Amino acid sequence: MRVLLVEDEKPLAQAVAKIFENNKILTDVVYDGLEGQLLADENIYDVIILDIMLPEVDGLQILKGIREKGKNTPVLILTAMDTTKDKVKGLNMGADDYMVKPFETEELLARVRALARRPKEIYHDSTIGYSDITLNINTGEVTIDGNPKNLTSKESQLLEMFLRNPGMIISKDHIIDRIWGFDSLAAENSVEIYVHYLRKKLVKSRSMIQTVRGLGYVLKERD
Repeated sequence: MRVLLVEDEKPLAQAVAKIFENNKILTDVVYDGLEGQLLADENIYDVIILDIMLPEVDGLQILKGIREKGKNTPVLILTAMDTTKDKVKGLNMGADDYMVKPFETEELLARVRALARRPKEIYHDSTIGYSDITLNINTGEVTIDGNPKNLTSKESQLLEMFLRNPGMIISKDHIIDRIWGFDSLAAENSVEIYVHYLRKKLVKSRSMIQTVRGLGYVLKERD
């Protein structure tokens, strides 16, 4: 399961992301509405969790955009706005569920899992690629020059990030923020470990992940 969490309270967002990680839920975390809107447009998620009061673009505007584009991704509003009027407005605009802060962790997990079990929209453009690498972002299936490779969920997330940004330097901090959702020495070490794992999987590919000292990593074709 893959979830987008748009929440401007960083400690709360990081705590929720950690809870999801412990429950094998992959989570992209962003802290403002504009970035949340971009990720909701560009990526495929099982569930999207939106705060309402966000910098740049509020959660209801993001929700409106999702529905206007014809996407039926389940959306859970998670907010401190607790009046009946607020709840009715959110649900009428297309939210599938509405939770008020503070909340119980087990209830949030149960609601997210329930939303993820609903029938989903079928996407026909679920495969992305670069050079001889292809990745099905719905199933996590990877092929290199037509040969299937087995990747872990973290490796698949990391590869997706590179495939969406070939030739662009991706910083370690950016990878931590997108895949781990929190900043720590452990996460920093994990990036290096998973880049190493992914390089081993790509050893026979025409592409490689190059380290750009002091800046990050870039996916490029071998010289």
